[in-house]
Amino acid sequence: MNGILWGAPLMILLVGFGLTSTIYLRFPQFTRLGYGFKETFGKALSKDKTEEGSMSSFQALSTAIAAQVGTGNIGGVAGAIVSGGPGAVFWMWITAILGMSTISVEAILAQKYREIRDGQYVGGPAFYISKGLKNRGLSSLGYFLAGAFSILIILALGFIGNMVQSNSISSALAEAFNLPELFVGIAIALTAAFIFIGGIKRIGSFAERVVPLMALIYIIGSIVVLVKFNNMIVPVFKAIFESAFSAKAVLGGAVGVSVKTAIRYGVARGLFSNEAGMGSTPNSHAVANVYHPVIQGCVAMIGVFIDTILVCTATSLVVLATDAHNSGKEGVMITMEAFRRAFGDTGAKFLAIALVFFAFTTIIGWYYFGESNTKYLFKSKSAIRVYQAIALCFMVLGSVQKVNFVWELTDLFNGLMVIPNIIGLFILLNEAKDMYRDFDLQVRSGEKLSYKYKHL
Repeated sequence: MNGILWGAPLMILLVGFGLTSTIYLRFPQFTRLGYGFKETFGKALSKDKTEEGSMSSFQALSTAIAAQVGTGNIGGVAGAIVSGGPGAVFWMWITAILGMSTISVEAILAQKYREIRDGQYVGGPAFYISKGLKNRGLSSLGYFLAGAFSILIILALGFIGNMVQSNSISSALAEAFNLPELFVGIAIALTAAFIFIGGIKRIGSFAERVVPLMALIYIIGSIVVLVKFNNMIVPVFKAIFESAFSAKAVLGGAVGVSVKTAIRYGVARGLFSNEAGMGSTPNSHAVANVYHPVIQGCVAMIGVFIDTILVCTATSLVVLATDAHNSGKEGVMITMEAFRRAFGDTGAKFLAIALVFFAFTTIIGWYYFGESNTKYLFKSKSAIRVYQAIALCFMVLGSVQKVNFVWELTDLFNGLMVIPNIIGLFILLNEAKDMYRDFDLQVRSGEKLSYKYKHL
């Protein structure tokens, strides 16, 4: 099923919407990216108080990146290069560029249709699908799609997804430091519980402190590898562009990979890594404390840029420069081999530690997305406690399992939850354009940005 789902169907849906929204919204990933950087990093250290029950724009972005940047950025990218050749990296970049437009639409709609539950903001695809389609006279379809999405994301990310993230951490620490897997699983659950129980404020505070540092250290480590293998930088970029459009064998590959295969693995990895269109990250962007939804729509694009253009590219260049993709290893072991070739066992341990942080921050992000959708399905606070307990149990269980099949289940549910989200996005795309128009009118008039949308 995954072979079919993550092939042409999802590529057509996700790339198709990315291309459609790019043209319809007049290329926001180019015209508004500078504004997104300004809002993101210009206010990253701001001490402005956020509204009660919300996150700052930077905290919301950090929570989104926590989910986006995970084991797929380390192991998944390496696997895509092995299967699709160096050209897969080029198509991963193209997918990210289109995904920036998609994720801006998701964030804008999530802001517009968010609600307050128990004193906290909550929102995401379930909310904008059900409420947005109701406004279009499609109540039944909206409630069905929103309900299906909520169930799928809770299973895919909150439960099964966090099970495999826990397994990635325990396996890495067992491999590099010989730590008992069950002990690691319990430690993960206890640490996660401390963060979860603190609610939205503690989750946001954790994300804004850990995620930027995590990504920065990994990118610096990758740059150091490239400095050591600096003679390979030009050949690597040449190989990426040549094999994106040709079946020519490059960088030690015995047999060239077809352009079709390069596109398939590059697009699939890009989509899966940055999560644009999957409906996960809008759950955090919905609670950002901003003056206008378009602000968070521009900030959301930075998440895709960091995830794919920076982190995935760092992994790609390291793997290709060290020739680790021809080592015969699989997944994350390819990237670990690349760092081992650069720095010996120290390099392998560096990657193991990086993997721990990548996977743990993904646990925090994915947990929060599941919680948001639990709030959509159930009104009572007790439902959240039940969700927390089940999620923590899955983390402990995952640490001691061989979970190849569970990874496949996660991929399946991830793929399925794209479908109701993309349907909703296509139907509500014109509302995102209205938001952009309203934002521009307010900016040109010099008035203070607001949620009033009085020009609509």
